[in-house]
Amino acid sequence: MAGRRSDTRERIQQVALELFAEHGYEKTSLREIAERLEVTKAALYYHFKTKEDIVHSLVEKLVGAFDELLHWGSAQPRTHETTEEVLRRFSSLVNDEYGSEMQFIQQNVPTLKKFGVMMPLGQKVRELFQLVGAEGDDPATELKARLALVALVLGINPMFGGPEAAPPPEVALKVALELVAPRP
Repeated sequence: MAGRRSDTRERIQQVALELFAEHGYEKTSLREIAERLEVTKAALYYHFKTKEDIVHSLVEKLVGAFDELLHWGSAQPRTHETTEEVLRRFSSLVNDEYGSEMQFIQQNVPTLKKFGVMMPLGQKVRELFQLVGAEGDDPATELKARLALVALVLGINPMFGGPEAAPPPEVALKVALELVAPRP
């Protein structure tokens, strides 16, 4: 039963993200989400009372994924290989597993700030910066590692020409890896 409830919540989140992308967050109603799901509004209310609740649940999932990456990375030795693997895993998160959520967040920062969800997400990004920049004491090396994370996020940012104009994820990853590559 808990598995079914979880599946339903995930389906609601997926449909909400689709509608938010199509019409914008502000112009999407819970009624429209229920209609797309072919359920009653009451059935939707069982899982989420408001659109804001849906957004909070999306950000919680993303923060949880970042926590898993941070936990894994923190347990690894501080090596160049670890930094590269953190970047690969982060690329997978922001492009594959949570690509829609990341694009939604980037398109709706002002609204999300009002909901108070940007603070926990920002904290996780700061922790990722520390994790990838922790390899040495050289400020330039640390900055390059942080810029590598930024390259992965900006690679999917619709503000810079939309998803169609954004470079393929593998290009952003290649650039990120080049930023952290050891110099002879």
